[in-house]
Amino acid sequence: MTEAKAHPFYAMHEHGFVRVATSTPHVRTADVVFNRDAVLAEARRAHEARVDLLVFPELCLSSYAIDDLHLQGAMIEAVEAAIADIVKASAELSPVLLIGAALMHKGRLYNCALAIAHGHLLGAVPKSYLPNYREFYEKRWFASGKGITGQMIRVNGHDVPFGTDLVFASEVLPHFRFFAEICEDFWAATPPSSLGALAGATILCNLSASNIVIGKSDERHMLCRSQSARTASAYVYCAAGHGESTTDLAWDGQGVIYELGDLLAESERFSLHPELCVADVDCERIVMDRLRIPTFNDAGEAAGRPDETFRTIPFRHAPHGGDIGLVRPVSRFPFVPDRAERLDADCYEAFNIQVDGLMRRLESTGAKSMVIGISGGLDSTHALIVAAKVCDRLRLPRTFIRGYTMPGFATSDDTKSNAWKLMRAVGITAEEIDIRPAATRMLEDIGHAFAGGEPVYDVTFENVQAGLRTDYLFRLASQHNGFVVGTGDLSELALGWCTYGVGDQMSHYAVNAGVPKTLIQYLIRWCARGDQFDAATDEVLLAILDTEISPELVPAGADGAIQSTEAKIGPYELNDFFLHHVMRFGQKPSKVAFLAWHAWRDTMAGSWPDGFPQDRKNQYDLATIRDWLEKFLRRFFAFSQFKRSAIPNGPKVSSGGALSPRGDWRAPSDASAAVWLAELDARVPEA
Repeated sequence: MTEAKAHPFYAMHEHGFVRVATSTPHVRTADVVFNRDAVLAEARRAHEARVDLLVFPELCLSSYAIDDLHLQGAMIEAVEAAIADIVKASAELSPVLLIGAALMHKGRLYNCALAIAHGHLLGAVPKSYLPNYREFYEKRWFASGKGITGQMIRVNGHDVPFGTDLVFASEVLPHFRFFAEICEDFWAATPPSSLGALAGATILCNLSASNIVIGKSDERHMLCRSQSARTASAYVYCAAGHGESTTDLAWDGQGVIYELGDLLAESERFSLHPELCVADVDCERIVMDRLRIPTFNDAGEAAGRPDETFRTIPFRHAPHGGDIGLVRPVSRFPFVPDRAERLDADCYEAFNIQVDGLMRRLESTGAKSMVIGISGGLDSTHALIVAAKVCDRLRLPRTFIRGYTMPGFATSDDTKSNAWKLMRAVGITAEEIDIRPAATRMLEDIGHAFAGGEPVYDVTFENVQAGLRTDYLFRLASQHNGFVVGTGDLSELALGWCTYGVGDQMSHYAVNAGVPKTLIQYLIRWCARGDQFDAATDEVLLAILDTEISPELVPAGADGAIQSTEAKIGPYELNDFFLHHVMRFGQKPSKVAFLAWHAWRDTMAGSWPDGFPQDRKNQYDLATIRDWLEKFLRRFFAFSQFKRSAIPNGPKVSSGGALSPRGDWRAPSDASAAVWLAELDARVPEA
């Protein structure tokens, strides 16, 4: 490892991740020695993969589908002997192992999940709900673990914790706390894992046999996704695979790992070879999400505070240190729909949230027009096509929309041309107001150097133009009994990239306020490539997407270069990434930088949103990410909140959040960014 990569920043464990895996090992029906060796082979493979927690199928030592053989004394003794061998071998392995085995206790046989770490059997969790319907007959062999709490069980001469009240907690990795349940427990109306999560477990594990029938895989996904979302946790599910008895049943060996409702990894089903399904679970993100959900704590109180009644079983283990990569999908565009199979539906939903919000505001005001400033840029374009859909749904003529293009000192021919093409294609009432005479008069009145012929293009020069445009729009709305549709977006609000008061920060209804720049770009592309508008509109939409993002307030330089927004404040794709992780989960700057580095360092790694243009695929090194993140933190925490504290109404669009002071984000306008900058400086290397 290079000296640079030895920095703690590159170690995923330093950022709250835990490497989790499911394993469907080779299995031979009722052959305990063969199955023991297969479990150990997979455990060693997981060790090489630097796994921290490895989950095996239910009853994997004996195999599941052996019917009355579970009750044979020779089988029971062989399983216990195999447990001793695995415990001994685990001393040299990094993963905590969760294996399935049947154990005797007080004259009863229990179907158990055994937690083994670093040479110790930590505890045994009995299955609570025993299926005894259709193809299942478990009550013939096993006793239910329901209600077993506070007990100990003797295994190979040692007393270990036994019960459904066990949460296993790492003494090495903060927030690495797991709970185990078994197969049918998950299908019950009240899964034991719900209490396990309320007791503090961040990772819920299911050791399952679960024969396969048509549609059952979808059902497992539904349950895992639902439980991980409802309990604000990770859910790790492992089913039995090839090698189980097929006397009456078949097995697919499905392993899935979910986190907060998101699928992280899934194994190959029906594989003839052992499957190791690996993903890095963000336990820190889980804990931070629970902090934001008072309902989670309320549920814990209603359940009798299981965090106080459950037993916490501490364990020590030997996780691999240093840079071991990051095995999980990290979306480059966390605000952008990226499910290819659901792309149209997701974009339709995002777009129509805005349409419905603006439509309701129009109905409530009784306005006779909607007034929009059309610049030929992304935000005003998107606001206009949303407004056009409002007119269509309310069966109003699109001439109900009054669009005004207002060229200033730096307006380019291209954007002005696009603005006119767009207004004509959409079919609205379109006009042009040249603001340069009024802006010149104002600059003269305040004694600005530009009025005296000097090329001074400061903030005042820019804001005179931005303010005049908004001033005109408000007066025009009054004149035409309408209201001003705001065009500013979520990314600009996050960065304070808007003119306060009489400027683009203000409107009567901010229809784009919940939509970040990256999502606006994607929604416009979706509209242009679908059947939302006619061919002429689609053509100009695509032309606008290809235009440099610029406020066009400062004239082009001698070299012809125009004012670039992203050169000043950073790439919107990075800023939106930063915003999502800071606003939605409260992630530390070093964690945000770590995730951004993994998401953006290589264009060839990971996935891109469906249909994303090849020539727009960028990559960034850590130094670049760190530099723009520092600027983001300054702008977001210490500069721009006063603008957000006074924003007009507008709809929330993404679960990633919004910045309305009446909604997701409340913050003081005079805060310091020192805490975030210090954390960034201390924990993220400069190169």
